[in-house]
Amino acid sequence: MAGVRVVRSVDIGSGTARTLGSRQLAAQVTALAGPHPGYRALAQGVRTLLLDGRIPLHTRLPAERELATALAVSRATITAAYDLLREGGYALSRRGSGTWTALPEGETPANVARYQAVDGVIDLAMAAPSAPAAELAAAFELAGPELACHAASNGYHPLGLPELRAAVAERYTRRGLPTLPEQILITTGAQSAVSLVVGLLGRPGDRALVESPSYPNALDAVRHAGLRITPVPVTEDGWDIELLECTLRQTAPRLAYLIPDFQNPTGALMSTEQRTRLLRAARATGTWLLIDETMAEMTLSAPAPAPFASLAHQGESEQIITVGSLSKTHWGGLRTGWVRAGSRLINELAALRIHVDLAPSLLDQVLAKTLLPGMDGVLRERLPQLRERRDALAASLARHLPEWRWQLPSGGLSLWVDLGRPVAGALAQAAPAHGVNIQPGSRFAADAGTHEHRLRIPFVHDPETAEEAVRRLAATLNAGLPAFTGEQNRPPWVA
Repeated sequence: MAGVRVVRSVDIGSGTARTLGSRQLAAQVTALAGPHPGYRALAQGVRTLLLDGRIPLHTRLPAERELATALAVSRATITAAYDLLREGGYALSRRGSGTWTALPEGETPANVARYQAVDGVIDLAMAAPSAPAAELAAAFELAGPELACHAASNGYHPLGLPELRAAVAERYTRRGLPTLPEQILITTGAQSAVSLVVGLLGRPGDRALVESPSYPNALDAVRHAGLRITPVPVTEDGWDIELLECTLRQTAPRLAYLIPDFQNPTGALMSTEQRTRLLRAARATGTWLLIDETMAEMTLSAPAPAPFASLAHQGESEQIITVGSLSKTHWGGLRTGWVRAGSRLINELAALRIHVDLAPSLLDQVLAKTLLPGMDGVLRERLPQLRERRDALAASLARHLPEWRWQLPSGGLSLWVDLGRPVAGALAQAAPAHGVNIQPGSRFAADAGTHEHRLRIPFVHDPETAEEAVRRLAATLNAGLPAFTGEQNRPPWVA
């Protein structure tokens, strides 16, 4: 087969049986390259879609004849484009199996986060605000006497402090999802909640559907559990619900980890119609939906979304597990999160957590119980401040890095910035020398090496700090970027 890189089954077998529809690819390429693209523009369009994570790795591309018909070009154009993709390492072919998306040989995983607390370095790796100082101080005053009352007990509450479970349940009920305390498990942050759920429901080799890009620590938890990741792309414009439904049908994953509310890092908000269709599709395939709502109340210019599970009909709610925390609404130093699920599953999760974490900190739980009733007041002060900081960051980027592009999200804590070229890894590697710590977009990718032209830039800093951070990023670019080595010499911390 002339011009075709023939590979052994093991090279492609690590992927899934997903096939990209010709109409779907045609629509995406046309949006980038215009109607009736030439073969070079077509190949470049596919590369861009792949590197942006909008086409997953190990996905079968449409047959040449089908794509030619969909694009209204000659088959020779498609053949030449596929040849370019194969020559560049962005596609692989196997006799009788077609052509699959790939990354060039020798490409090293670029999802390397660099974190080191250094004086004078502005940290853009952490999308988490500082604590509401007055409310936290008041909570400490109120918590002291209550904590003394608990001193006579052993201090262990494997399911969580009963009063805090009731307070979290009441918050869900007020948001439109009737909830009992028995449906709540208190955890050491939302990350602990995700790891517990994945550990209970998943077994090595099971499939897990995830968004790409997505929250990297959750992706790491899925990988650590030995699950096989099936990514679906998310852009600032949101989800392709037809692709999501199709992927569920084709792969029937054991569980799906999703962030429908101001998705981290894109900021996308899933519509009510999309949520309803997702519920029906997951019901049909028996897929557990692990819904991360840590960003759900960080709404800046959109109505606050109701809890995802509130849309479920009878029989669907048992497949939905929701996790949340106080890290984004209040403070990351307050390590308090939770799981909302059926009471039976809650008890199973509590039994599992004893192997690694007997119970969450009682001090943190008493503080959280004190803070929860005043959450609306905290948000009334915090959200306008974040909106101002979002707009200030965008203005700084426009001044100092006008070639970068982004969309203002209607909620969340960060911008998902398109650099226009795949230099995010090199930029993140060089930035600490200029006083900035930041994550490359590939750290949020389900497929290693993708999203290399993206940065997640949080807007949690005051405008002056954000302005200085952007100036330092611009200076890093102006100084010239060295070749990206991908060396991991510091722990990959991100929040």
